Amino acid sequence: MNDNPSTARPPDTADQDSSSPGRALNIADVLALPVLAAGQPQVVTGVSHLDRPVRWVHITELTDPASFLKGGELVLTTGMPLPDDVTGVRRYVDELAGVGAAALVIELVRRYHRPPDALVHACQARGLPLITLAKDVNFLEVTQVVHALILGNQAEAMRRTQRVHEAFTTLTLRGAGPEDVMRAAAEMSGRTVVLENLVHQALICEPSGTTLEETLTDWEQRSRATPPGDRTSQQGPESWLTAPVEYQGERWGRVAMLPAPTTEPAFGPEHITVLERTAMALTVARLIHPTPWERTAHRNALRDLVEQRHRSPQDAHARLTALGLPTENSRFVTVVVDLPARDTTVNPETRLAEDLHTTGIAALVGELAPGRVGVLLALSPSHPWQPAVERLSHTVLGLSSQAVVSVGAEVDGLNDAPRSFRQAIRVAEATPPDQPLPPGRSFHELSDVDLRRLLYALREDTRVQEYAEQRLGGLLDHDTRHGTDLMTTLRHYLDAAGNKTSAARRGGLSRETFYQRLRTIERLLDCDLESGEQRTALHVALTALDVLRVR
Repeated sequence: MNDNPSTARPPDTADQDSSSPGRALNIADVLALPVLAAGQPQVVTGVSHLDRPVRWVHITELTDPASFLKGGELVLTTGMPLPDDVTGVRRYVDELAGVGAAALVIELVRRYHRPPDALVHACQARGLPLITLAKDVNFLEVTQVVHALILGNQAEAMRRTQRVHEAFTTLTLRGAGPEDVMRAAAEMSGRTVVLENLVHQALICEPSGTTLEETLTDWEQRSRATPPGDRTSQQGPESWLTAPVEYQGERWGRVAMLPAPTTEPAFGPEHITVLERTAMALTVARLIHPTPWERTAHRNALRDLVEQRHRSPQDAHARLTALGLPTENSRFVTVVVDLPARDTTVNPETRLAEDLHTTGIAALVGELAPGRVGVLLALSPSHPWQPAVERLSHTVLGLSSQAVVSVGAEVDGLNDAPRSFRQAIRVAEATPPDQPLPPGRSFHELSDVDLRRLLYALREDTRVQEYAEQRLGGLLDHDTRHGTDLMTTLRHYLDAAGNKTSAARRGGLSRETFYQRLRTIERLLDCDLESGEQRTALHVALTALDVLRVR
């Protein structure tokens, strides 16, 4: 405690409107008001307690004013009723401190011109702020101004509380999901809020004035250090404000509001109201939205990872770690599962997650798009990835025989996982539903993508369609008008790599007839079939035409 006399102009509040909403009026705010600053106040004791809230102002000239106080009052006196003896002064201060008075303000104009030593020592001993006024101040005007501010703040606080209740009621009535509820909580409170389950996995995090990395780093350890409570309470080494979230009458998890790094006090009544309404809205949302929120959290995290929507790699690392994925000393394999004939009786996300959990493989599973599920496998360095993917593939094929499982490259760090997912997605896009599996495998890799599958992936590109039409349109039109089948002749010739004898045999034609058809093809397509480059161009066009006709 610094008990050296100090000017009462507080550096943090002198340039602020002391009636600003959001916190209670404190001693420093009152001393900065012009009506009191005119008396040249000096803080004699209790400089460190100027943040005490002022509930009311009380003018007294009694020797025992404490009997009229309830706590939190700023006591104003001219000093006339102060006892002359040390014992009496101590008793006077003890009673004020005992009832919880905010501070004692004494005017040094009539009886005293400097604060009595006994009064200073007594206030020091009890930690009661003592403020002196060097000039005469109209105490009645002080009470009018301060009480107007207090009542104004209380009215504003009531209006803000009502707005909070209305906002959460609206969210509940329109069936808002947990993400909407948490986002509203962060916006209304100006604090970071986190929703976690019973095993301390952070499912939803809405930062405010901080980052995901700062909020979620070492989340499980920090959360376990904050014991659970049956009601809204502030506790733990980081002074989190927490409230339980229930589901069907049992505790399901909790929502935590984290204090702002530089804000004191950490939380006020409005923050408690916001958190309690958040917990209630989440309980209702849990009943309305039957999909397990862990699945939703995994889905959102995977989508943000694939689309690289995190602010930084560190944010992504912290978020996935807080979801329970072991990100340290792990290798990662990405899998994309396409289910064109989806079994509606079983949710593939749930089925795959349960199967992986049974085998002890750490993974995040989530739907990336309708009919497409993404899986991020986290494996130890000694665990080969092929058996894990094979098991996953067999589970998928049990859901749908037409399912396609595509795998991206194995990567050593989480930062490379988006690239691996993009590879797996490219493989999936290049794999028709009826594509045969490679021998000895139940999944597809990037090395399996040949020319036909590459063109299949690009089949919706109008440039590919225009290329096939420009190269082969004349021949197709001729076959249509004349009922010929020159396209089959061209196909046999290209498949035989330009060997006319082999091609004629494949088509069951004589050499003379086959040669005549080739000359007709060259004329219609204005090409030279002896040119290897032009044969390659026609082969690409023919392959593109085949994949464009795939249904």
